[in-house]
Amino acid sequence: MKKAIVGTKTMVVSPHYLASQAGERILEQGGNAFDAAVAVSACLAVVYPHMTGLGGDSFWLAYNAGEKKVRSYNGSGRSGSEMTRDKYKGKESIPFRGVESVITVPGMVDSWDAILKEYGSMSLKEVLAPAIEYAENGFPLSNDQYENTVRSVELLKSDKDMAAIFLPTGRIPNTFSKFVQHNLGRTLRRLSEKGRDDFYKGELARRIISSIQEKGGFLTEQDFSGHQGEWSDPLSSTYRDYTIFQVPPNSQGFVGLMILNILENFDLTAIPHGSYQYYHLLVEAVKRSFQDRNHHLTDPCSYHIPLEKLLSKEYAKELAASISFDYTCDLPTQPVGSDTAHAAVVDEAGNAVSFIQSLYFEFGSGIVAGDTGIIMQNRGSFFSLDPDHINALEPNKRTFHTLMPAMAFKEDKPYVLYGTQGGEGQPQTQTVMITRMLDYGMGPQEAISGPRFVWGRTWGETTQELKIEGRVSNDVLEKLQKLGHTVNRVESYAGIMGHANAILIDGQGFLYGGVDPRSDGAAVGR
Repeated sequence: MKKAIVGTKTMVVSPHYLASQAGERILEQGGNAFDAAVAVSACLAVVYPHMTGLGGDSFWLAYNAGEKKVRSYNGSGRSGSEMTRDKYKGKESIPFRGVESVITVPGMVDSWDAILKEYGSMSLKEVLAPAIEYAENGFPLSNDQYENTVRSVELLKSDKDMAAIFLPTGRIPNTFSKFVQHNLGRTLRRLSEKGRDDFYKGELARRIISSIQEKGGFLTEQDFSGHQGEWSDPLSSTYRDYTIFQVPPNSQGFVGLMILNILENFDLTAIPHGSYQYYHLLVEAVKRSFQDRNHHLTDPCSYHIPLEKLLSKEYAKELAASISFDYTCDLPTQPVGSDTAHAAVVDEAGNAVSFIQSLYFEFGSGIVAGDTGIIMQNRGSFFSLDPDHINALEPNKRTFHTLMPAMAFKEDKPYVLYGTQGGEGQPQTQTVMITRMLDYGMGPQEAISGPRFVWGRTWGETTQELKIEGRVSNDVLEKLQKLGHTVNRVESYAGIMGHANAILIDGQGFLYGGVDPRSDGAAVGR
């Protein structure tokens, strides 16, 4: 069991210990939380390559202590200008894998540039140094990468550029063997010297596009050159005595706020933690929020999402009133991806960053862009081919996005930074974490390590069962089944529950870091 880490000056949490150490290294060199966050992000792209990479997207919540303000950065890409539904004639849906799933421009590299230009104190070359070092010289292959490689070996074999990296001798590398990514190292070194525009407008962009098109894809140089992420105000809502911040659509972040608005109508302190009533209430709140998410979430530039109604306390009361402690109800949902990495950083000045990044499914599309070492995401495969669907594929459109970093404020200051891997599980795990901390007084490590659940379809599975970890008692599971839940008891620290992280700032000079025992992560503080 991981133990809580307590710092008095700084704290970094991420799902891989080397990435957390990279962030702390930047802080020790005089960088701020924003510099360190970019270093962590880039390092995760190297040491957690099955989860995230330069060919994926990211979303950021950034709190600048000088401005005393939280801002959101949308680092997700739009579909290509030639990506119409006609490209998929004869298909019921967009393939989850292969070059046909490479539909959107990756936005993560742009987000690094935006964060550093707005708030950073170091250069891109300086903050990319740890990632370059691990790509060029290698690192111990993690348990999580090994397990995902075993599950995805046929996918990895299907693209020669992918196989050359992840099956370098034609076989699965052993856990803790040295894993080197020479091509990715060269790409990162080039980026550190040439900057963002080389990825979107320069030679690197042309090499990425050339490879995608050679493999049958449709993204163009104009799609890359036209990409630009955006700063915006985050969404927020109160929960008891706290203010919760989430990134706005096309992220599903508003769902995290909806769930808490519903739960606010119940006295959780009167419901024993870990009881069947506790799990039942959280699951029912999740289901009702997901109904609205599935009906409304898409690119807000193509559809007016009625956030004022969805986030209103009055609407939350209506939804809460429909919850019964005597039975459950089945509500439709849809499958989403799993490969994500959340991390957070707080520095000595009080700056705070909560961010999350992804390739969508593990190893993304299964396509590497030639000799760049970059895995291309399959995020665009979540678009629908139904012209009447809210998230129908159209050119230059952002898709429904699962990524949702979060922050909770207490008395106008950051109190908890939190987030998790896990697609459909993200709002569910976030709710478990934050209620455990705010309602039940747990520290972040205890809140993360405790038994968790995930309801509904996720990781591409077509099921509405309630997966719940084996540490939950038989009595609780039996009572949930009697209420009508389709309960599937999984292993005690199941990877399907995602990899969560959190930092709690207690206001007395201490920072508590928590990372998931289901991950290879670490909290590093001083």
